[in-house]
Amino acid sequence: MNDTVVRLKLSFFLGLRSLQRGSIGSLVMTVVIIGMVFTNMIFLPSVITGAINLFVDQTIEYQSGDVLIEPKEDEEVIHDLEDLLARVNRVPGVLRAAPHNNIGGVMKFKGNRLAGSVIAVRPRDEVMVTGVWKTMKEGQYLGEGDTGVVVIGNYVAGHKDKSEDLLPSLGGVRTGDSIDVEFTNGVVRTYRVKGIAETKSYSVDQAVFITWDELESVRGQKIDQATEVLIRTVPGEDEEEVKLSLIGMGIQEEIKTWHDLLGKAFAEVVQSYGVINSISTIVSIVIAIVVIFIVIMIKTLNNRRQIGILKAIGIHRTTIMFSYVFQVIILAVMGIIFGLVILFALDRYFAVYPIVFPDGDIRPAFTLADIVSNAVLLFIASAIAGLIPAWLIAREEILTAMRG
Repeated sequence: MNDTVVRLKLSFFLGLRSLQRGSIGSLVMTVVIIGMVFTNMIFLPSVITGAINLFVDQTIEYQSGDVLIEPKEDEEVIHDLEDLLARVNRVPGVLRAAPHNNIGGVMKFKGNRLAGSVIAVRPRDEVMVTGVWKTMKEGQYLGEGDTGVVVIGNYVAGHKDKSEDLLPSLGGVRTGDSIDVEFTNGVVRTYRVKGIAETKSYSVDQAVFITWDELESVRGQKIDQATEVLIRTVPGEDEEEVKLSLIGMGIQEEIKTWHDLLGKAFAEVVQSYGVINSISTIVSIVIAIVVIFIVIMIKTLNNRRQIGILKAIGIHRTTIMFSYVFQVIILAVMGIIFGLVILFALDRYFAVYPIVFPDGDIRPAFTLADIVSNAVLLFIASAIAGLIPAWLIAREEILTAMRG
């Protein structure tokens, strides 16, 4: 045991001295390469994680809330809405419930027609449950009791030059313009556009929003039905617990948390992204192994005579081998530290300037688990890459090594 400790200490000393006496340029270049490899191992998974987080956040913030109530099986709408809302809002952990009634319609503007969702909301509830009101690109969000006005999604508004549109649009509607809406019950109304929302969520930005009062005016009667009810939970509350409480209240409609709503398809998407992450990690590890192998192989070949002398004076070959392993570990530590500095700088940069995609602004999410696991992989790969060339040279006969 003592002999092993002594050998390891001697290996560390020899490895450290070798790095100190070696080329500074080569040392810096190797550290930079390892640091960039480590950064690459973390960065792509962080972008994918950021994209997944964005999708989840958009789903919760604009489409489902934390918990979603849908009609019973084989029914198109939720009946006895007022009674349902009264019960839901009494459940512990529920901040507010907001009903939606999607009646659909055809929008018309200057000869352009666009079929889509027309969603009736109650603005007072809506601003407590969803974040659409925070995303106004132009104008203002709906106010309680508004009639004769609509808020439209950015994709509905579109551009005058339709080649700039990602999806079919009305061809350049702006706040203050008037559009005609033909509802599914045959009623046609002209509305002033009060505002344009840009959530960057495809389903929301293709919708038109009216108030509940306007819906009742179009239908000509009091409306006690909804196509869905979105629920915002109190911050920190478990959505599953709230769901169980709602079921315990005797609510028989379909109740789903946002996770239930995303379901299996979301899990498959995450799994697919995981495959991409794994491929990226493997490629990065291979690059690291090749680079370190070449660096250490050149170093050992240049030091063959010194290795022969060390063996001649009685230094065990395992001590010599591990001196190179320690060199690689020291290089890996320095490279990882350099990589962490780069990652910290990238994190600060993307916090201010996120990556802009059509479906949202993505901020890479650097997780501690990814950093630790990739650091461990890089250490193992570095140790293997350093051990192989050292073992090949250290096993040579003394005279052969001393001849160089």
